[in-house]
Amino acid sequence: MARVFKFLILVLAALTAALAAYGGKGYFDAKLASDDLRIRANQLIAEGRSGAYLGAERLNWLLRVQDPAFRDHSGVDFSTAGAGATTISQSVSKRLAFKHFEPGIGKVRQTGYALGLEQSLTKDQILALWLGSVEMGRGPDGWMTGFFEASIKVFGVPPSETTDTEYLRLVAVLIAPASFDLRYGDEKLVARTARIERMFAGECAPLDHGDVWLEGCR
Repeated sequence: MARVFKFLILVLAALTAALAAYGGKGYFDAKLASDDLRIRANQLIAEGRSGAYLGAERLNWLLRVQDPAFRDHSGVDFSTAGAGATTISQSVSKRLAFKHFEPGIGKVRQTGYALGLEQSLTKDQILALWLGSVEMGRGPDGWMTGFFEASIKVFGVPPSETTDTEYLRLVAVLIAPASFDLRYGDEKLVARTARIERMFAGECAPLDHGDVWLEGCR
């Protein structure tokens, strides 16, 4: 029995070390890619496709729904109500670090990469990379990528010039772009947008850290 217990301890230790190494690989991959990523981010910022071009209030709306502690965390957030399991830094890492992301063990490298991004780039640069690569669902010409691009394709204007409701629809779709449709009267998207509006009005709040669907606002 003692031998079996020791064997299990060794296996557990080996798995822990392997996971730590995989996460470390993600971290150093981000550090190695940081110069190129910084150039890409600065180009997006120069083109007017960064968080600053949403306007201060609308940027706050986006962060409050998508990653409430974005300005303060170091890449991960385990406690903020409504934050969920994936920060903006982790979300963009999924697209920057993987050709084909697979949940599960991939989350370890994704998190390591996010921590590396946070150590190498500014928050504005990380946000610009995320806004430029985020998936936005189906549009008039097929699948849409990029927050600014989706706004122009669907509403004909950049996010800063949409109506409040149109803007919140752009924000609402981020949680499940394959399930919602920005182009038409998608009842599910309308309902999620209404929950976000209720939260902003102070009528409700996320139930806990994992309440990304705003069940507390139904």
